[in-house]
Amino acid sequence: MPIPSTFKAFRIDHDVQGEHQAEWQSMTAEQLSDGDLSVQVHYSSVNYKDALAGTGSGKILRNFPLNGGIDVAGEVIASTADGFVPGDKVIATGCGLSETRDGGYSEYIKLDSRWAISLPDGLDYQQAMTLGTAGFTAALSLYRMEINGQTPDMGPVVVTGATGGVGSLAINILHKAGYEVHAISGKPEQFEWLRHLGASQCVDRHHLFLGDQPLESAAWAGAIDNVGDQLLSGLTRVIKPWGNIASCGLAGGHELHTTVMPFIIRGVSLLGINSSNCPTPLRKQLWQRLAGQWKPEQLDSICKRVISPAELEPVFAEMLEGGSLGRSVVRIG
Repeated sequence: MPIPSTFKAFRIDHDVQGEHQAEWQSMTAEQLSDGDLSVQVHYSSVNYKDALAGTGSGKILRNFPLNGGIDVAGEVIASTADGFVPGDKVIATGCGLSETRDGGYSEYIKLDSRWAISLPDGLDYQQAMTLGTAGFTAALSLYRMEINGQTPDMGPVVVTGATGGVGSLAINILHKAGYEVHAISGKPEQFEWLRHLGASQCVDRHHLFLGDQPLESAAWAGAIDNVGDQLLSGLTRVIKPWGNIASCGLAGGHELHTTVMPFIIRGVSLLGINSSNCPTPLRKQLWQRLAGQWKPEQLDSICKRVISPAELEPVFAEMLEGGSLGRSVVRIG
């Protein structure tokens, strides 16, 4: 069946003066970005990138107007693509959504089938969006670390920004994969929750000092870092020989000041994690893991709320102020 002629979407635009505008409004099917899959959307999620785009606080959209939402889960209602038929359940994360093409905060979307993934057995729509870009980023981080030699017997892996979406899911995924996990967070009141997710040790970011020498005493065998800037710089000094740091966020800043000493003396590897443009074959492989051997056991605890599109803006504000906890899922359909 075709997409209805009019429907609702969270549309982001700017006026002729460049003023940011974003609201849940009516739009037409003809206004949607092109794609060979027409999908009725059921769920999306809220990521830091969504908050930047939805408030105009960051330059995320490359053209205007676009619908927000870098994640989407829904049912195919029409297809001209090989391998997909009406009734198929699909998900998509990143891949230009709410950046160069319309995203998932919409009752309907047209997807490029190259980036659509069939919803794996073992996940429903809400669980898939509780994972979303955050869970996929955490899984890609662990995958790249293990490809580069990381194993549980090397010692504990530390996760920074631990109470956020990527951080909380990374803790649960690492724990499921057999790793000892330590957590760094500026929210000590959430330490008990982080232990519930699988962290055996929690460190208050406000009382953390990683030294200022090129190399300090090694504390962790690896790290998944969501913060960047000074914290990432400090981590390079305290990772054990042949350990890996997966750099997947910049909540604390985009700069990095370090030396080559950790890399050429301890063999530490700094791995860049780009979940948005991950090749499709690997994307499919990781979603199968997220539905199976790496499926977080505490998804219900990590999904802190299911909201409507009308509730997006206060969630954006909370996230940008550093108050996010776990994951917020958006019920569209």
